[in-house]
Amino acid sequence: MTHAATTSTMTNSSRISRRFAELRRTGEMGLVAYLTAGDPSLGATEKFVLALADAGADVIELGVPFSDPVADGPVIQRASERALRAGTTLAGVLALVKSLREKTDVPLVLFSYFNPVLQMGLEKFGDAAKAAGADGVLITDLTPEEGGEYRAAISSRGLDTIFLAAPTSPDERLAIISKASSGFLYLISRTGVTGTKDQLADELPALARRVRRVTELPIAIGFGISLPGHVSVLGGLADAAVVGSALVEEIERAENVEAAAAALAARVKLLKSAAVAGMSRREPKS
Repeated sequence: MTHAATTSTMTNSSRISRRFAELRRTGEMGLVAYLTAGDPSLGATEKFVLALADAGADVIELGVPFSDPVADGPVIQRASERALRAGTTLAGVLALVKSLREKTDVPLVLFSYFNPVLQMGLEKFGDAAKAAGADGVLITDLTPEEGGEYRAAISSRGLDTIFLAAPTSPDERLAIISKASSGFLYLISRTGVTGTKDQLADELPALARRVRRVTELPIAIGFGISLPGHVSVLGGLADAAVVGSALVEEIERAENVEAAAAALAARVKLLKSAAVAGMSRREPKS
């Protein structure tokens, strides 16, 4: 089982927290990998997740496809369309998690818009996510202020609630987001939608320092992270880099499932190497 060695000795926290604790102990930066579940099929996604875990991904986010993904760029929008055409549902994604949990111990985060979760029912979703073996949930369009009932349903079942922090968030709101989050805090590197970019925002170091002042949680930085150079730079700012669109593009370009799995593994190995190299520039916590 991937990362199995880290889970047997630390039993009082989530699988996500244990993984970040192990990364901190070894002085390593984490890599969070995002895939749209069901693109091009749920069976293919299972192969992709196992390939990513074996290649060194520390946490894997499984995106639940949604018909109106307003926060996503064109690459992930197309992936959602392909997954929905293949018949992917939230129930199907939960079944995928259950199947994966029998094969890997890599932390798994359900990444969804609120509508599918609300349609299933918060309590039913919480029970199903826990039973399947999910470790956390990130709802892209739900704010902490509006998410009290959701947070209760998820956290009471031992699952992490991960919220997004944005560059536009003032310090007071960053503190609210931090308090509502567990596992890690997902910091958006820039305004706009998801997608690969050539350069990271100039304001990112100052933003990361602001967030670090208000939280003890690990910080994962995403949106526009696609190149080894990006990941290396983040070693001085974050506990993990989140890579999504660059991986989804690999799937889109590949001729078949096997080629996509190989391309994903190669990309993650490259990015993970950059993450390890980048930790030498890490700023000490104040």
